[in-house]
Amino acid sequence: MKLSIKNLALATVSLLLLAACADEQDDKGGGSEFQVPVTYYKLDNGLKVILSKDTTSPTAIVAVYYNIGFRIEPKDRTGFAHLFEHMMFQGSDNLGKMEFIKLVQQNGGILNGSTRFDFTNYFEIVPSHKLETMLWAEADRMRGLNITQENLTNQQGVVKNEVKVNVLNQPYGGFPWLDMPQYANENWYNAHNFYGDLEDLDAANLEDVASFFKTYYAPNNAAIAVVGDFDETEAKAWIEQYFGDIPAAEQPPQPDISEPRQEEQKEFVKNDSLANKPAIALAYHMPERNSDEYYAMGLLDQILVQGDNSLLVQKLENELGYTSNVSGGINYLGNMFNYKGPMLWMFNLTYDNETTRDDIVTAVDGVMGELKESLTQEMLDRAIVKIRSQLYDNLGGSFGLGRADLLCSFALFDDDPARINTLESEFREIDLETVKRTIDEYLRVGNRTILVTNPLLAENTTTD
Repeated sequence: MKLSIKNLALATVSLLLLAACADEQDDKGGGSEFQVPVTYYKLDNGLKVILSKDTTSPTAIVAVYYNIGFRIEPKDRTGFAHLFEHMMFQGSDNLGKMEFIKLVQQNGGILNGSTRFDFTNYFEIVPSHKLETMLWAEADRMRGLNITQENLTNQQGVVKNEVKVNVLNQPYGGFPWLDMPQYANENWYNAHNFYGDLEDLDAANLEDVASFFKTYYAPNNAAIAVVGDFDETEAKAWIEQYFGDIPAAEQPPQPDISEPRQEEQKEFVKNDSLANKPAIALAYHMPERNSDEYYAMGLLDQILVQGDNSLLVQKLENELGYTSNVSGGINYLGNMFNYKGPMLWMFNLTYDNETTRDDIVTAVDGVMGELKESLTQEMLDRAIVKIRSQLYDNLGGSFGLGRADLLCSFALFDDDPARINTLESEFREIDLETVKRTIDEYLRVGNRTILVTNPLLAENTTTD
């Protein structure tokens, strides 16, 4: 399975019923009353279970999230969490090599897996009458993975080739999603090459794989969400039947993943022999997750880079014409909710060779310098509308996959998947003073890292 750099929660199929329900309540003057159904409990072995019924379509999603991402993978084994994601498709006690994939596809479903900062996830979307089959299959590989040297060697080659194709042999291959965390962060857990150094991938052995599986792929380190059209009593019985007797495992102490406060701006230039235009990314360390400032940064993200009316898009694209592709956000490998540790707010763009790095940074500094004084309640209100729209798209997208993503993330990180129903109100509680305080602390120059791609294919390239 390919390491996805897209957000699984992004909607590809918007179920507008969700937004319609909320809009109907707004018209009545009561605000958004739509609530995601959440039934949350734990099995005796520690597995966190979230059920969320939605009869909009005759489909069901099974999503299994393990509380292990590449942030805390073993040192000298960079890329190991992602390598292990591939191993999970190589067979289990009752399903041979690639038979899991065939089982899903032959039953009319789709599936995927991905590795993120703080979790590795697997999901299947199937016709609802195949729910039991998918629960059995997921339990089968949680219970016992087929760990062989042949499978390991094969997947080491697959992942190494993926690194070469997606990063090493692509213009802007790791820019900025893979590169920036390595430059902006100080703590190894946040700053290493999580896609994997080729030497580290070669160094993985069967003992590493067996230990990793036994430790991190245990039920007490996982959450499972079932979203869609199903009978809750039946689903509970199946989950108990197939997952209930899988033994728990002792979990090691969590490493310190904190980042020190950045006091001075950092800047780096990376040569790219395949790029023909310069590119720049600017990153700022995020506030602590779930703090008032964290929600304020979510609003500032909407104001600064999300959508055609955002301030940096207006300045850099429409007014100055430096670029046509300002993009950015919180957590390039997901969304602002599905991570646990330190994170960056970042934006990036490519620009013509006639434009300089100083032109870009000067324009950005102008926007940032005026932001605090120009900020109004009306701007915050518009940002909340945009966040609300995005949230409903995420909840309904891909037959409910975005909903499953948030439910599992909140179960793993907060032990509270019902948080999904309080997000909008959390943003609404943020006032102007909180946002201005957040600007002062988190959008200061000293909290910023700049990464410039130097395009070696471009003629007359200069490095500023």
